[in-house]
Amino acid sequence: MSFINYIPTDVLKPYVNSFAISVNEKADAYKVLPGTSIVMGFQFSGKLSYSNENKLTPLSSAGITGLLDTYRIFNNTENTGTILVLFSETGAAAFFKDPLHEIFGQSLSLEDLILRSQMDVVCDQINEAKTDIEKINVVERFLLSRLKHTASDNLVNLAVNFIKQMGGNIKIAALADKLNISQSQFEKRFRKIVGASPKKFASIVRLKSIINSSAPKNNLTQLGFDAGYFDQAHFIKDFKSFTGETPEQFFKEK
Repeated sequence: MSFINYIPTDVLKPYVNSFAISVNEKADAYKVLPGTSIVMGFQFSGKLSYSNENKLTPLSSAGITGLLDTYRIFNNTENTGTILVLFSETGAAAFFKDPLHEIFGQSLSLEDLILRSQMDVVCDQINEAKTDIEKINVVERFLLSRLKHTASDNLVNLAVNFIKQMGGNIKIAALADKLNISQSQFEKRFRKIVGASPKKFASIVRLKSIINSSAPKNNLTQLGFDAGYFDQAHFIKDFKSFTGETPEQFFKEK
């Protein structure tokens, strides 16, 4: 499997962390852990699906996956090639009019959000492109054509930064007070732009912070306490839902 990242053009940098081209020559199944950003994908060869309760669900050749709070097993056929758009935490909202929390936990065809005629043109151009750079250029032109030139929500941007700085270990009511906004208004604005409630987003950030921790493998109880868990059973349950493994199993393999 090859996975190559590409830096977006300057105009798109505030909205897109990176582009990537993933190529799997062999049929495979692999686990993807939740992230903090919405991802869009265009398959130019092969087919992708994901496992859900022992059932394979095919993915559209042009699709979008909302934020997830649990791991997902993806499956690819031989010679599957995909262009991925890895949005920033608040970036996807600049290209879609629908509130992004509506796609939480889902992988949808882009036709559910964009006219099919537009998607057909983009997919045809990707398939006709001869190089990876040309494929990326097609996707960049598509995004630029949809970019809404409106001011970003600085309050939501600030909230995302606070949550990340605290490793997800933060009370949402206290954060709303810090930002001088009612909790209900804050949550409404946050969900629409980020794609999940502030509490759910913070839980994703917290578990990602734990996974990226360099804490000793023999002190996993303390690792949970440091992340704000005061109940070990709750910590283990959340961790297993997020990764498919207990902390002990996960860090043993890390």
